[in-house]
Amino acid sequence: MIFEKEFKDALINLPVKEKDKLLLRLLKKDVPLADQLYFELVSTQTVEGRRAELEVMVSKRVASMSKHRFSNHDLLADMRSLSGEITKQVKITKDKFGEISLNLLMLNEILQANNQTIANYSRIKGHKFSLYVLARVFKILILIQAMHEDYQADFRSDLEQLGELIRANRLLNQAAIHYGMDPDWLIAGEIPEDIKKRQSALKK
Repeated sequence: MIFEKEFKDALINLPVKEKDKLLLRLLKKDVPLADQLYFELVSTQTVEGRRAELEVMVSKRVASMSKHRFSNHDLLADMRSLSGEITKQVKITKDKFGEISLNLLMLNEILQANNQTIANYSRIKGHKFSLYVLARVFKILILIQAMHEDYQADFRSDLEQLGELIRANRLLNQAAIHYGMDPDWLIAGEIPEDIKKRQSALKK
């Protein structure tokens, strides 16, 4: 929504008490913004501290769900839930490094614990799961490519592990090749310059 200059000026010229009341009322309806402002203005936590807490949460959630035999639907639901927590973290802290590292952690631990079960999914269920995983992988690669090269090396080990896990899973490996994503990119730590263009095939 675009605000007219006249409206902006009117808001700026409101009495301070009135603006404070309006701000608090708006924040009650915009919880993500309230969380972001609380983190920036009040919280004593650091970005790294919050990231470490979420790493522990992701590992615990994956360990818990992997103790039971989850259906394709249940596993996808849990992955989406974890992805939502990561997205919330990024919105609050603007932690671009954490967005990559946490998504890599989630994918690696889920595949490490459930690769055999996933490989035995039916073709239809396996395809749906593979699309979700590959969408996350493409996003991770694009985010890494956008970072300074000094930071890119920090993800080399996790990328290699993810590539090996995808390569070892029949369904995931076939889907990756079909949609133009070679697991060897991850294993070698080499991201094609046209990664965004390659991602478009999966989106279609």
